[in-house]
Amino acid sequence: MWLFVLFDLPTNTKKERKAASSFRKKLLKDGFSMMQYSIYIRHCPSRENAAVHLRRIRTFLPDRGFVSVLKVTDKQFGDIENFWGKSSTKPKQDPPPQLELF
Repeated sequence: MWLFVLFDLPTNTKKERKAASSFRKKLLKDGFSMMQYSIYIRHCPSRENAAVHLRRIRTFLPDRGFVSVLKVTDKQFGDIENFWGKSSTKPKQDPPPQLELF
């Protein structure tokens, strides 16, 4: 199972920018990878593990803004089609971890 965290956080004031940056850093520390600037993903080996990370995300939430979490199965994730413009050159990405120990 994959967790997608999608968010739109305000960044008008210094306090809001700090809260948004803190939220992103906490996601990274929890094992999420940035797919796009406001979309982070993480693989979870089971629904129970996904529930643990979902509860943890709730503790990260800033005071303002909009955050959504989408759960996607491995098969659905495998069906994602990514496009990088009309160029056939694909940007270099680090491969996802193949083995997760818990």
